[in-house]
Amino acid sequence: MELYIDTANIEEIREAAALGVLDGVTTNPSLIAKEGVDFHDRMSEICGLVAGPVSGEVVSMEHDGMIEEANALLEIADNIVIKLPCTVDGLKACKTLSDRGVRVNMTLCFQPLQAMMVAKAGAFLVSPFLGRIDDIGGDGMELIQQIRTIYDNYGYTTKILSASIRHPLHLVQCALVGSDVATVPFKVIKQMMNHPLTDKGLAGFLADWNARKQTECCP
Repeated sequence: MELYIDTANIEEIREAAALGVLDGVTTNPSLIAKEGVDFHDRMSEICGLVAGPVSGEVVSMEHDGMIEEANALLEIADNIVIKLPCTVDGLKACKTLSDRGVRVNMTLCFQPLQAMMVAKAGAFLVSPFLGRIDDIGGDGMELIQQIRTIYDNYGYTTKILSASIRHPLHLVQCALVGSDVATVPFKVIKQMMNHPLTDKGLAGFLADWNARKQTECCP
C-alpha cells in the first residue's frame, strides 16, 4: 500500500520523506490556509520535496472554473495531480482532464456509486473519506471494501486512496482490504512505528548492556 501524507506543512513533509516511505502528498485549501502562505507557492515547494504525486485541489464548483484552476496548477510541476470534488461538475471536469492525460484525484467520496462513476470518467485516484463516515456512526471500512470489490469486478484501474484516516488501526484495516493508497496526518505516520513492547524490549537490552559494562569496569 502506498503511503501519502495529508498536510501542507513543509517540515512535516521533510520529516516524513526522510523516513524513506513517503510516496506522495495530498493537500487541500483548508490545510494551506492554516499555513498562512500563498497557495501556488506552497504547492511548488511541496512538489520540489516529493517526487511522487502531489494533489492540489480546486475551489471552483463549476466545470469551466475547475478546468481554469487546473491549468494553472499543472504549470507548477509535472507531479501535480488535480483534485476535484465528487459532484456532477467534478465528474465532467474529470473526464475533460483525463482525456488530456491529466491525472485526477476525485475527493469527498462517500458512497460506492460515486467511486464507480469517477472510475468510468478516467480518474487516477478516488478518495473515500472513511473517518468522516465513522464520525457520524457509519462504517467507513465497509465503503473501502465495496469500492475494492466493484473495481476488481470490472477491472477499473482507478486507485483507491483511503482518506480521513484517524488512527493506525484504520491503516491496518485499509491494507487488509486492499486499499491502493492511504493518506494520513504526520502524527499517524509517527504512530505507525510505535509499540510498548518494542520500547520495553529496548529498555531491557540497554539495562543488561549497562550492567555488563559496569561489571567489566568495576570487577
